[in-house]
Amino acid sequence: MTDMSGNEYYDCLAGAGTLALGHNHPQVIAAIEDALDADRPLHTLDISTPAKERFVDSLFESLPDEFSDQAKIQFCSPAGTDAVEAALKLVKTATGNRSVLAFQGGYHGMTNGALSLMGDTDAKESIPGLMSDVHHLPFPYDYRCPFGVGGTEGHRIASDYVENLLTDGESGVTDPAGMILEPVQGEGGTIPAPDGWLQEIRRITRKHDIPLILDEIQAGLGRTGELYAFEHADIVPDVLTLSKAIGGGLPLAAVVYDENLDVWEPGTHAGTFRGNQLAMVAGEVTIDYILEHDLDDHATEVGSRLRDHLETTAEQFDAVGEVRGRGLMQGVEFVNSAADWQGAGPHAPDGEFAEAVQAACFDRGLIIELGGRDSATARFLPPLVVSEGQVDDIAAIFHEAVAAVAGTDTDPAEVAV
Repeated sequence: MTDMSGNEYYDCLAGAGTLALGHNHPQVIAAIEDALDADRPLHTLDISTPAKERFVDSLFESLPDEFSDQAKIQFCSPAGTDAVEAALKLVKTATGNRSVLAFQGGYHGMTNGALSLMGDTDAKESIPGLMSDVHHLPFPYDYRCPFGVGGTEGHRIASDYVENLLTDGESGVTDPAGMILEPVQGEGGTIPAPDGWLQEIRRITRKHDIPLILDEIQAGLGRTGELYAFEHADIVPDVLTLSKAIGGGLPLAAVVYDENLDVWEPGTHAGTFRGNQLAMVAGEVTIDYILEHDLDDHATEVGSRLRDHLETTAEQFDAVGEVRGRGLMQGVEFVNSAADWQGAGPHAPDGEFAEAVQAACFDRGLIIELGGRDSATARFLPPLVVSEGQVDDIAAIFHEAVAAVAGTDTDPAEVAV
């Protein structure tokens, strides 16, 4: 990416993962130009068009047959948070229940219902009247295991906790309308859910007839090394929320769900921009390109290369607490061993250090995002077309930035300035 002053950057934020093929991919641009040249309508609400039909066909082709063969699709207004709102309404309508199970560390958007599901309490404290009846469950976060053990034992306890909550008549939790989770928590700090835990959660929700909503708004469409992150665990959801990459860089959101939940009346949920034709054109090309070029496999390969580089950096600097992620969704958590930390985990998250590293990266031509506890995790979401050579450059810049911040005697916040 080139800025207004002519400075060039590697963009490892990429629209929060929206730009799966990078900025202005020629095939995406050509498809948009062709649609404009053909004088097609730009906005059609629910009217079927060739562009919409092709998009749905491509999207369903990218999904496992076990899911897509009995799935319906609901187009929403354009943001991922709109898909989450639609999913909540869907499962509440289908079950007649109102409580929802969510997870600590989760992020599902900034509208009222989606914000209520968020794990970050700071983001919610100033908002009055958030949706009630949301129960936040422990997420298996090995580095800061809520049960203090981590690993297989940690996620076994986590799933046992959920099952006990659902069977205990004194748990205080009424029959839930659904459970929502991210197979890889993004804004929460790039935390992948263990495959075994996801399999247990799927078993538990099926046993108790609780619709399982998987939020793949950021992780979906090849980013984690599978077309969808839930495929790592060989499960399928009842409801899948999608946005970001499916629009090819343009605003588009959708909910794909099991037909058994399709009990709401036509028009129960709508959104003005649900018929965004240019987004469907761009999305179709993006999905087809990812499938044709096996970019999910590419994400595994170059993601492993990036991970190796980041692990090398971690070995050299005590400020790095953990490197984690899947495919081209990687995170580096920074810690401060001298700071007080009352939670689980060996050291306090160091948001100041992370912010300084982010600034040092920017000065050197690399754009990264921060997330997680205390915004202490550097997050990498490069386009899926990133090459091995570019990954090497990205990792070298990051390493240099960490070294620059770690080697200074000044306050990290001063380096960030």
